Amino acid sequence: MTESTRPRGRLKVFLGYAAGVGKTYQMLTEAHELQRNGVDVVIGYFEPHSRQDTIALADGLETVPRTSVEYRGSRFEEMDTDAILRRHPHVAIVDEFPHTNVPGSARPKRWEDVRVLLDAGIDVVTTMNVQHLESLNDQIWQSTGVRVRETIPDWVLKQADEVVMVDLTPRALLNRLARGVVYPPDRARAALENFFKESTLVALRELAMRQAAYAVETRLSDDEPAEIPGDPAAGPERAERLMLIVGPDPSSAALIRRGRRVADHLRAECLAVYVSATSDLRHLADDERQRLERHLNFARGLQIEARVLQGRDVAETAVGFARLHGVTQIFVTRDRKRVARFWFDHWLVERIVNRARGMQVTIVADRSIRTQPPDRANRA
Repeated sequence: MTESTRPRGRLKVFLGYAAGVGKTYQMLTEAHELQRNGVDVVIGYFEPHSRQDTIALADGLETVPRTSVEYRGSRFEEMDTDAILRRHPHVAIVDEFPHTNVPGSARPKRWEDVRVLLDAGIDVVTTMNVQHLESLNDQIWQSTGVRVRETIPDWVLKQADEVVMVDLTPRALLNRLARGVVYPPDRARAALENFFKESTLVALRELAMRQAAYAVETRLSDDEPAEIPGDPAAGPERAERLMLIVGPDPSSAALIRRGRRVADHLRAECLAVYVSATSDLRHLADDERQRLERHLNFARGLQIEARVLQGRDVAETAVGFARLHGVTQIFVTRDRKRVARFWFDHWLVERIVNRARGMQVTIVADRSIRTQPPDRANRA
């Protein structure tokens, strides 16, 4: 079988809401079951975190040695993707899907290494926590005060063939933490001040349940037969298309995350636009131009088509583009950090609302400033 005709590998994700719920344990348990059934399975990467019951589960499974990467005078170990490709098992076990590889590695993120394995026809079983989803980054920060640095784009998880939630009640997890099963005492004390508050664990567990349910719902929808064109029993249906109006302001990152998540749930296309008075962005200061480019590249990384539109009137240009491209919903945010621009921002949003007749306009709250917990009923 040639490289071009080899079927792509299948991706299975064990999803949790915190360290210690048992994701890696379940992953290794499945590896043993596959091995008993005659499947060629290897451990591509396994992070034991000194948990003895999990370490014991790795016994009897073939492990592909890690590769060593030098960085700033020190050596670090990472998954050896090339060695797994040469070994070419039927299934590779890969822990910690959102992990960031040390600089100097072939690819920046472990999920990119996993995609290489999948493209080569190798099935992959992996683990991750829900707070590592990019679109939830601001929501996690707002509710917990912890900014998650290692994230994966939502579309990566969406492409998984199977998502299985590994559940454990928050009380049971806190009991495991107290017994030293999850972390040693010094790390356990620090954890109790961050993610391991019971209220935080309850909220994270709910997010994980919603994400797992969404994964099931998406697959069921994909399996449903398409409606017969012209079927009188089917009501009129308008395909949703979202447009995000972004800029150099820091709040645009939150806007992009929110837009991506809404688009995923609506199964809609998503566009991001910036309206520039000049074709070369020369009206922006250097730092503003750099921030804008980061936001546009961030949107592209989340599989959002990003464009720069030229026009003197931001509202007219953006809404005109939206009508031309069949946009049904416009998302915009205000820059809360610039008080002097409040009236201008308010005026701009009002002009967009007035012009976008027939479209839904959503003003997304800026969660980049963490003050008090959000009003979950009223905040966008």
